[in-house]
Amino acid sequence: MALSRSANSFINLYNSTKSLFSIRTFSSYNTLILSDCHRFRALISPSAHREIHISHSNRDLMDFFDDKKNWNANEVKVGRSWKLEELRIKSNGDLHKLWFVLLKEKNMLLTMEHTCKEKVRLFPNPERIDKVEESMENLEQVVRERNRAYFQLETGETGERPGKPSVSAFGLNYFHKMSEHIIPKWMNTAWKKKFVFNKPDPYVKTFLSLYREKLWSAKRKEANRQRNHVMQLVKRFPNLDKVALREQYPQVDLEKALQQGKSRGHHGQNTA
Repeated sequence: MALSRSANSFINLYNSTKSLFSIRTFSSYNTLILSDCHRFRALISPSAHREIHISHSNRDLMDFFDDKKNWNANEVKVGRSWKLEELRIKSNGDLHKLWFVLLKEKNMLLTMEHTCKEKVRLFPNPERIDKVEESMENLEQVVRERNRAYFQLETGETGERPGKPSVSAFGLNYFHKMSEHIIPKWMNTAWKKKFVFNKPDPYVKTFLSLYREKLWSAKRKEANRQRNHVMQLVKRFPNLDKVALREQYPQVDLEKALQQGKSRGHHGQNTA
């Protein structure tokens, strides 16, 4: 009712000022419109209208770059990433806003990293990208938790994209995510050519044996590399904390590495 009365008042106001349009010049047209708008806003109650709020607009590409005071800095003071416990207590609107803030920050950091590589300069605090990505992963996990809870309450299902563990044409295990198709499965020849599951092939066994051998060789080389690194550390720093060294390299047999000749340096502690 209040809105209809306001509309009627605006129509009466327009009819009363209609005759003024013929005698006013084009230069005073904007002034007339603004004055009428202010008079019309005065007729409407404060609860019936709302001010428009917009963010600060930059008409260039400086939003993709960091603050100028951080361009030549060796270190930038930043905080930690967002935790799951902090994101779970926020509303959906806050999570939506925070996602775009993190996305903008990630684009800025990637742009600065690429620019520093081109200029052959040091990119300060490269771990900021990892913190932003971790925050985005935690935020996405919280959103998926809420979606699963909502769908389980409403429909009894998780609402997630269905999938199943499958074996590819190369004999490797992977999780296949299902999707809807226009035509049935038995008529979709293109899908059958692309997704081949558990097809017997004599070359697959040869490929799997060579592939497992490659993985085992890479794992063995990594173990040897860590063991040699530990022995060199003990050789250079005989007073090294063995507990901290064991925690940092859990795959290395420290007692066996200390008995090797490579871990004995030219100092008095290894002469016995």
